Amino acid sequence: MSAVGKIVRINGPLVVAEGMRNAMMYELVRVGELKLVGEITRIEGDRAFIQVYESTSGLKPGEPVYGTGAPLSVELGPGMLGVIYDGVQRPLSTIGDLSKSPFVARGIDVPALDRNKKWHFVPNKNLKPGDKVGPGDILGTVQETELIEHRILVPPNVHGTLKSLASEGDYTVEEAIATVDQNGDTKELKMYHRWPVRFPRPYKQKLEPVEPLLTGVRVLDTIFPMAKGGNGAIPGPFGSGKTVTLQSLAKWSSARVVVFVGCGERGNEMTDELRSFPKLKDPWTGKPLLQRTVLIANTSNMPVAAREASIYVGATIAEYFRDQGYDVLLVADSTSRWAEALRDLAGRMEEMPAEEGFPSYLASRLAEYYERAGRVITLGNPERMGSVTIASSVSPPGGDFTEPVTSNTLRFVRVFWPLDVSLAQQRHYPAINWLQGFSAYVDLVATWWHKNVDPEWKSMRDLMMGLLVREDELRQIVRLVGPESLAEKDKLTLEVARIIRVAFLQQNAFDDIDAFASPQKQAKMMRMIVTFYSRASELVAKGVPTKKIMEANQDLVAEMNRVKFTVKNDELQKIDQLIQAINARFDQLASEVKA
Repeated sequence: MSAVGKIVRINGPLVVAEGMRNAMMYELVRVGELKLVGEITRIEGDRAFIQVYESTSGLKPGEPVYGTGAPLSVELGPGMLGVIYDGVQRPLSTIGDLSKSPFVARGIDVPALDRNKKWHFVPNKNLKPGDKVGPGDILGTVQETELIEHRILVPPNVHGTLKSLASEGDYTVEEAIATVDQNGDTKELKMYHRWPVRFPRPYKQKLEPVEPLLTGVRVLDTIFPMAKGGNGAIPGPFGSGKTVTLQSLAKWSSARVVVFVGCGERGNEMTDELRSFPKLKDPWTGKPLLQRTVLIANTSNMPVAAREASIYVGATIAEYFRDQGYDVLLVADSTSRWAEALRDLAGRMEEMPAEEGFPSYLASRLAEYYERAGRVITLGNPERMGSVTIASSVSPPGGDFTEPVTSNTLRFVRVFWPLDVSLAQQRHYPAINWLQGFSAYVDLVATWWHKNVDPEWKSMRDLMMGLLVREDELRQIVRLVGPESLAEKDKLTLEVARIIRVAFLQQNAFDDIDAFASPQKQAKMMRMIVTFYSRASELVAKGVPTKKIMEANQDLVAEMNRVKFTVKNDELQKIDQLIQAINARFDQLASEVKA
């Protein structure tokens, strides 16, 4: 690297350099004698405005700026799973071994992928020299972990005639495993390549998301389902359970690969992630969860600029695994901290502020981020489908959903999981407000549920939602005129809505049985509640008071409330037995009414 400019002004993480006439937008540069990592975000004449991803304390005007000629990029190849990166994809464990310090030394330059580790490469037997290859073609595979087979792809910007392909054996990521003739130039392909983080990776075709992303959390899977390739947000005030809900998504979701971005959240929350993930077992395979997880730890005490970059680093890594044909979940905690980084940098660059000081381009940046979700047909042969699902938390001050980050997020997401602090204070977790939340994927995923779990899934879900909405309306009436003025049918609605809230919506993320409910268990629990309601409605229609029905079924209601803790996912016959007991009890009550 040669010096291309000199520092003239320093304003926190923003550095202004002169003599940068040949620089490019979003070019990665090294700033000062320590060669701090930075990225050009604005150019005016020969002046470049650089956001530096490390502390700029001690920098002085006159120090050199070194150009790299390339944009901020990530290294994509074997060795990412199970690794903890910082906001610009530097492996923290490697840095810790080198520095022997709990702090990241400024200017440290460590490759994202281990250059010395050998991977067992198995070439694609369908390829031979002379074949035409293009972006996304699979050159071979590496068994990166027990859970994930890493597919080595032709980079998106390479196409031509295959000249050679390495035989099966052990190679480092720096060794060439193929050569391609591209318009007369010979290109060596390695097991990794680079891709700029701010540019979405290309694909062949975008598809409608139709398969649910199962999480084992009942309110997320059944009431407001997420589809693979969809996007959603979890807004909520401090203490309402955002981090625990996101952790449940990352731990139990049916995605093959999880990318967890700690974007400016408190260090103790990220520490909890780093300590818990290595010990957790994947509920779908029984293997360690870290074998399918990439962690990006960028906490709130790190420089603000790195917080802004970490979102894009996570999205690019997620798209890379999508291109291999995997379903990927990208979790970001939280986009409010990311937006605050945008606001801070825009203020230092003296840009005109918009609402509440956020930059005027906040909405477009949020749109760009959420648009990177999707279910696609990938480039290359053999043809395969993959998806990136995005779920991000939002931290509105005081739980005000009208503030700019939350209100703009609402414009672009199709699933909204709002957390209600009043529910959290009642110890109702997950504290997702079923009256404010929504999912645009209910009809799209219903076909999957009907085909694979229960053909009446949607009708049961709609009935339960209808009862919850009606309960809220009736509560307003009860406050005015008291419960005794209600019709018996409405009294039954209140009783069954209470069962739905306690037996179904409440879930303990720390209970060994209740933490993860399989789709089959969720459907059985729904049928149990719907059966109770339909049979009780028959008696109410014949004139039996709701109070008498509930008193006669106290033991069954208690058992329904305990099912989530007592019945494991492989013991669903116990719920069938309870449904039979409910029917038998109501048959008995019906015969007494006739008598």
